[in-house]
This record gives sequence, C-alpha cells and structure tokens, in this order.
Amino acid sequence: MNIHEYQAKAILRAYGAPVSDGRVVLKAEEAKTAAGELDGPLWVVKAQIHAGGRGKGHFKEAEAGEKGGVRLARSVEEAEAHAKQMLGRTLVTVQTGPAGKQVNRIYIEDGSDIARELYLALLIDRKTSRISFVASTEGGMSIEDVAHDTPEKILTFTIDPATGLSDFHGRRVAFALGLEGNQVKQCVALVKTLYKAFVEKDMEMLEINPLIVTPDGNLKCLDAKMGFDGNAIYRHADIAALRDETEEDPKELAASKFDLNYIALDGEIGCMVNGAGLAMATMDIIKLYGAEPANFLDVGGGATKEKVTEAFKIITSDPNVKGILVNIFGGIMRCDVIAEGVIAAVKEVGLTVPLVVRLEGTNVELGKEIINKSGLNVIAGDNLADAAQKIVKAVKG
Repeated sequence: MNIHEYQAKAILRAYGAPVSDGRVVLKAEEAKTAAGELDGPLWVVKAQIHAGGRGKGHFKEAEAGEKGGVRLARSVEEAEAHAKQMLGRTLVTVQTGPAGKQVNRIYIEDGSDIARELYLALLIDRKTSRISFVASTEGGMSIEDVAHDTPEKILTFTIDPATGLSDFHGRRVAFALGLEGNQVKQCVALVKTLYKAFVEKDMEMLEINPLIVTPDGNLKCLDAKMGFDGNAIYRHADIAALRDETEEDPKELAASKFDLNYIALDGEIGCMVNGAGLAMATMDIIKLYGAEPANFLDVGGGATKEKVTEAFKIITSDPNVKGILVNIFGGIMRCDVIAEGVIAAVKEVGLTVPLVVRLEGTNVELGKEIINKSGLNVIAGDNLADAAQKIVKAVKG
C-alpha cells in the first residue's frame, strides 16, 4: 500500500524527522488560506499522486507556459493560481505512463533554500531478508539513472537483525554523503528515526529524495515516499485510514475486496488461474505462443463460486481483453467449483470474447461435464500447451 507525500511527511514529523511545514488542499478555493497559514515568502505547490517524476511531468491539454506538478510560488495568490491549474487535471509522468493520474489533492509547503541534494532510502532486501539502506550524493534525480550511469556513487548495506541498528550505521551514511561536523550527528539521529519508523509501521520502502542540506548546514527531508506491507496493514489502523482508493486500479481494488491476487497488465489475453506459480507459467506460455497476458490473477487454493464469479467479472471489465484462458489445477481447489463459477459469471456478464478452459485435478470430470452441459461456447484445452495455443489462435486469428 502506498500513501501520498503529505501523509508520509506527517508520519516523519510524528517521529521527529525534520520536514517543512505544509497544508493539504482538496479544493482550489482553500489554497489561498492554506498558503497564508505558512511563513513564506516562498511556497512550493505539489500535485499529490502515487507516482514519481511529478516535477518533470506535464498535464494533459496543458496551456502554453504551464509547468509540471511541482511549482514555486512567491505569493499566496500565485500559490492559489497553481492549485487551480492542477486540481482535477491529469498529470503524466514517467511513472504513470501515458494515461497519467488525476490530481485530486495539492500539498502546499514552505519553500527551502538548498545547498546540497542527497538521496537516502530504506528498503526490504529480498535476497538477504533484511532492511537495506541506500544512500547517494546524487539526490534530486532518479536513483535508477544514478545506478546505471555512476553506480560508484551509491552506498548500499543491510542491517543484521540480531544486532540491530547502531550509531556506526548512521556515521557510515554520513561519511558516504560527504557530511561533516554537526551534520554527522544530525545524520546519525535521522537514520535512527527512519529505521524506527520503518520497523514500527511495517514499511516496505521509505525514500527521501531529496534529503537536503540547507545553507545553514542542517538536514531536511524535502520529499518523502512510503510503501507499506499489505499483509501487515491489519496491525495499523492509522495507516489503513490513509489509503486513497482513487489512486488504485479499479480492477485491482475490486479484486482485493474479494481476496483475489490480481495485477493488471497490457496484453490481450485475460488469465484466471489458481496458484501464483501456475499463474506465472500460464503468462509465460501465452507469451511463448505469440500473445501477451492482460493480467495476473490467482484465485487461490480455496476459492468459492462467488470468488470465481467476481474474478471472471474483473477480467471481462478490461476493454483490452480479447480472449480469456482459465487454467485450473485442482488440488485444494475443486474443478467443479471453478466450472460453476465460470458459468455463473458468463450468465451474469455475458461472453463476447473467446474462452478456453483447461481443467485438471480434483473433480475434473465433473467440472468438464458441468461446462459441456452449460451450452456455453467454450473451447476445451487438453493441457496447458494446447489451451495456450488455442486461445492465442482464437485471438490472433
């Protein structure tokens, strides 16, 4: 689960990390009042979407001279004008793709003088199963570009959970960032603060880009991005309350409400499979035979008829889907339950694209019998390769 910048900064502020004062704005007419509550004389107006690259992004149908999703204002009137231009518009960045994301919230905060821009992040390192720190002197830009062009400017290390974090780790970050004097003490304290927040809130990612050094030598978190472990959200009602469903894919959101594992992709063949490994194999074999999967969808081992019906409805709601492949290996999941769910879904939403069904395992003969007697125009697949070839042929002609 991701949250907005202003929400991430509120969490950092609660833990004592140095961040600028700011106000969130949901309506353009509130912008002037919000800006007036801040000190000025410089304000930063930021579009709030779950994507990076806002400053270099552009609004669809932008007027001449309009800037990106992060703008400076030198008066409350100018801050209000920027907010009016952003709210309700679609911002396109390198991370949103060409479709962009609609801006429903604006964050106005005090401007900051910048002497240096640095990068600092905490991540879950899947290889070591540890929390990893990533630091670089090249802040304010994409860390992927830094890793590609100048990897030597990135410091990465993990924290041993047996010994935990120590001041040494903070000093290691400080020296890698070229900090000196009192800045080293500030960095040690900040590293402790970020680590504490990361662990206590079950985060997956915490990125400060940029972490700035002000002209008077102090550190400040100028931007913040946070992602949380979805499997641990039940332990954090305060974090769950920050969820902005308008930022999520409607199909993925619907799937989560039925405990379905769904990820939208760009292809033309919708997939409904039980088991993550089998779902990955199904996607791979679709690509092998010359087509692209439209989604990853794992209905799980204990799916009910209702869950299968909802899964089918989610797949068919995608306008890019030109064909559907149902691939079920019944272990815990019974093939007759899948068959009943598919039939119920087709009767409810209709079937306008080719459908190939491959069933194997528990109650497979009963499942096939249910489908055969349904009167539906369903293509049977004898095995995974046969099913994949048939759906690709049906879609590609």
